[in-house]
Amino acid sequence: MNMIDTPKKVVLCSCEDTMTLDTAKVKAGCGDRTLTTARHLCGPEIGRFKALALDGDLMVCCTQEAPRFTEFAEDEKLAAKLTFVNVRETAGWSSEGRDAGAKMAALMAAATIAAEDPAGVMFESDGVALIYGRGQVALDAAKQLEDRLDITVLLADAGDIVPPARNAFPIRKGRIRQAKGRLGAFEITIDGLAAPAPSSRTSLVFGAARDGAVSKADIIIDLSGQPPLFTAHDLRDGYLRADPNDPAGVQRMLFKAADLVGTFDKPRYVTFREDLCAHSRSRIVGCRRCLDLCPAGAITPNGDHVAIDPYICGGCGQCAAACPTGAASYAVPTTGIVVRKLREMLAAYRAASGQRAAILFHDADHGRALIEASARFSQGLPARVIPLEVNEIGQVGVEAVAAAFAYGAAEVRFLTRSKPRHDPAGPLQTLATADALLTALGYGTGAVSQIATDDTDELAAQLRNTKPGQATSKPSAFMPLGGKRDVLKLALRELHRAAPAPIDAVPLPKGAVFGRVVVDAKGCTLCLACVASCPTGALSALTDRPALKFDESLCVQCGLCQGTCPEKVVTLDPRIDFAAFEAGPLVLKEEEPFCCIKCAKPFGVKSTIERVTAKLQGTSWMYSGAQASRLELIKMCEDCRVDVAVNEAIDPYGAPPRPVLRTTDDYLKEREQAAQREKDMLEKIKRGEV
Repeated sequence: MNMIDTPKKVVLCSCEDTMTLDTAKVKAGCGDRTLTTARHLCGPEIGRFKALALDGDLMVCCTQEAPRFTEFAEDEKLAAKLTFVNVRETAGWSSEGRDAGAKMAALMAAATIAAEDPAGVMFESDGVALIYGRGQVALDAAKQLEDRLDITVLLADAGDIVPPARNAFPIRKGRIRQAKGRLGAFEITIDGLAAPAPSSRTSLVFGAARDGAVSKADIIIDLSGQPPLFTAHDLRDGYLRADPNDPAGVQRMLFKAADLVGTFDKPRYVTFREDLCAHSRSRIVGCRRCLDLCPAGAITPNGDHVAIDPYICGGCGQCAAACPTGAASYAVPTTGIVVRKLREMLAAYRAASGQRAAILFHDADHGRALIEASARFSQGLPARVIPLEVNEIGQVGVEAVAAAFAYGAAEVRFLTRSKPRHDPAGPLQTLATADALLTALGYGTGAVSQIATDDTDELAAQLRNTKPGQATSKPSAFMPLGGKRDVLKLALRELHRAAPAPIDAVPLPKGAVFGRVVVDAKGCTLCLACVASCPTGALSALTDRPALKFDESLCVQCGLCQGTCPEKVVTLDPRIDFAAFEAGPLVLKEEEPFCCIKCAKPFGVKSTIERVTAKLQGTSWMYSGAQASRLELIKMCEDCRVDVAVNEAIDPYGAPPRPVLRTTDDYLKEREQAAQREKDMLEKIKRGEV
């Protein structure tokens, strides 16, 4: 994948002098790229654009007129590959626009980083639609769509509907008990399903009802006014919902529904590797971070790992940001691309003499619109605030925040809605972990935080009133290589190296993806069940003697070792110890092996063999009396044990002799003998013999 495409020519337009351009600073941050300035490039100066676009690659610092430039280049058969970047609303249109030269250079640098389009998934819809609603509203919606879709109406309440004169589409009554699936493949379970009688006159009269009926549909149109059929229903493709008391909202939804026929594509937002997943081992559940965070219900347990349904996934990114192993990785764009953009933009910002850079992560739907509105109707962004657009705020993990500060940022902000559409637990956990790290390392308390607003003036006020953190005096320039976990570890190492006040160990909040395993050595028997369950190899054993080793840099705090340990002597301690990262595996417990009493081969744990032998001695029929010599088998290695058992014909399934079978005759005979003894005793007493 070609991740970087650096145009050698850049043209920066002042948009009819509505921006004050600090060309000296912009040039300083452009590196070896040639900067050309213009006043009205899309108008009278279009010839200058033509001359620049004759060959090579060209970056145009304008997104508003990108369609015009693209069309002009095609008409004129210009060979240049065009890249567009917005520096007007993000930098130039601001109360601090005259000081935004360094930020413009940073935005241009970030725009040089490109990535391939992610893989996609395809939906196919034949237009089979189920309208679920009440009364006349549902019927009117069906009439409006009957020429575009294959309609069935399911009435939760028929109300006072007048039976239609012509049955253009099926009408049924019932309640949806369960719905699952997605666009093109919904499955609905209905209780109380009943059909109307053809003879219905003044109102619909329904026949016998049945429960558990199953229906399939490509589209569900929900006008019931009841709670949504799906969690995060706005992310479920093919499920459209509107308030039946909002006619305008109903019409907007019906327009959308009418177009849901044919083939549709959407990105595969998350790539997943089953072999890296730390969800479960041997039916013991460990990590379930993604399961707890996914608002759409797209993630389900699937044996030792989880499964992510790309058709249901809405792309919120929380699973990828929280995944400790990198099994789930965001693809729109990848973590490496986001960190690479941070690297380039902060390097350019420094080269242009920018100070105290603040990175503002935002999405396209909410953040971009708010920033553009702020530029037009409010103060715009401060000169030191560099916006970085991502697909979803939830995709931004600790690795991106750590990288930003390692590269020289003084603060990082997440721009979110004032009222989130879904539970923001993922981003809040990222912020909590990052804040704990940054505070401990001297970058300042509150250097990373969330700005939750839908108001342009409030956005401007918060950006200008927040106190920046302490930027590093020795910024890093590391290249983000490898998978998500590799980038995270590298970013944290560089964050520590560049820290204003580096310390080795930093306590982290519960749920963090780094930490240590604490083992109570006295209770540990070195059974090594934890080693067998560890999905990352953080816990391991020696090959020549009983020992338990631990590599903190590999631990993801999944909890499988804790759940697997039969002695319950394992606990988790979320933290990051930079010294332990470099130290390699440490021995948590080590004991002498027991040597076979026959061949002297070391096997097992000496203390365990001795303890088991002591407990069994004289307490079990298998190892007492005539069988006492069998206790020596426990002190032999596996080879010698088999050899002795075969030579001495020891039956490992043998048991004590079974008691003799007794019958009724035996009990009657004993009774007669007892009666006879009693009779004889009485005779002796009479004779005076006793």
